[in-house]
Amino acid sequence: MSIGLFELTFVREQTSKRVNRWFKWLAPGLLVKRWLLISITGVFLAGLGISIWIGLTPIYRILSGISDLLGTITRIIPNYISGPLALAIGIFLLFWGQTRTVGSIAEVLKPENNEELVDMLLAHRRLNRGPRIVTVGGGTGLSTLLRGLKEYSANITAIVTVADDGGSSGRLRREIGVLPPGDIRNCVAALADEEKLLTELFQYRFSAGDGLSGHSFGNLFLTAMSDITGDLEQAIAASSKVLAVRGRVLPATLSDVRLWADLEDGRHIEGESNISDAGGKICAVGCIPSTPPALPAAIKAIEEADYIIIGPGSLYTSVIPNLLVPGIRSAIARSTAPRIYVCNIMTQPGETEGYSVSDHIRAIDEICGRRLFDAVVVHGRVPTAQALIRYAQENSHPVFLDREDVTRLGRRIVLANIMHEDPESGYVRHDPQRLAKVLFRWYGGTRGFKFQGFEDS
Repeated sequence: MSIGLFELTFVREQTSKRVNRWFKWLAPGLLVKRWLLISITGVFLAGLGISIWIGLTPIYRILSGISDLLGTITRIIPNYISGPLALAIGIFLLFWGQTRTVGSIAEVLKPENNEELVDMLLAHRRLNRGPRIVTVGGGTGLSTLLRGLKEYSANITAIVTVADDGGSSGRLRREIGVLPPGDIRNCVAALADEEKLLTELFQYRFSAGDGLSGHSFGNLFLTAMSDITGDLEQAIAASSKVLAVRGRVLPATLSDVRLWADLEDGRHIEGESNISDAGGKICAVGCIPSTPPALPAAIKAIEEADYIIIGPGSLYTSVIPNLLVPGIRSAIARSTAPRIYVCNIMTQPGETEGYSVSDHIRAIDEICGRRLFDAVVVHGRVPTAQALIRYAQENSHPVFLDREDVTRLGRRIVLANIMHEDPESGYVRHDPQRLAKVLFRWYGGTRGFKFQGFEDS
């Protein structure tokens, strides 16, 4: 008896799931209902056209035969039973045929996972209706942000600095003369659909081999694509198609930019990798050439943006280098879209030692000579004692929120718990999902609506 009940429950559950899956195909925005109706109308008109073309004679005989058949059926089975029964069978056959057709297509198109094709199409429609977002930054901070944003919109443009001159990127820049691909590599991997596998592949570093040791596969891949396509912009576009990237990544400029910084002790430091290693307080920062031309596609993306996000990332070596490009900062300043800055959680030795939230804002305002954003996202909780001790050993501390100074600078404070702390290493980072939710909650508030697909946690 219990086995019979179990089987009955199982059958009901499977039937319910199948029915729900069928009805998903009629969900708003999937554009299935209209095409189904058009298909049925097309079949009817095609049949009518054939009848008219051949002189209508056969259609009278067909209609007469159908009339006689229906009369016979209603004499045997009353019309209040036979009518609904025939209607139900017709609808069932129609949906069954459509389902089998879609199922055949799905076997070819659907990837090797358990996600239903209808769910994939619904997600695709939702993401493509998302706001046009422009993010400005570099380093691991920007790639972390992108991992969260891509769950809410596919219309993302990441504008990335090309001032890196250390590690694998620096070697390729010096030896081959290409623009540094490191930060771009991280962003492309973060926006890819198969992010986990691609991240592992793109971050893979060769540990042996003459000339290969220390290089990452992603850097070599983008360098090769740059040589094949002619420039970094085309290389990124081609790579994004191959890797099914959700959004796009653009360099701020195609110029060979070299950063410099003047320190409080009078030293003049050149090279992005040398600035943070110099260990002094930065008084001024700039680049060579002093006015690199902005990438036209980046300017256009900013002008068309619905939402602009600056940071997170190293203040002087990831965020500000983008703003040293006059065209980029001017386009952001002109934009009427909501603009927000994501402040770092911890200070960075050699760059922002002792900096508060307002110090980060002032540094950006002084470089740009104007106000570029309306609000600032600040983490609202203190890391654990273990993390604080670990960071204190490196002369790094939580960025202090000086509310009054930030308010005097005319910025709205968005305070939230957006931190992820690695229990093993003690490192703290922005949590991609939490940060994205906070950013979209604020964006929805500025636009007076709740963003589709957003759920509060």
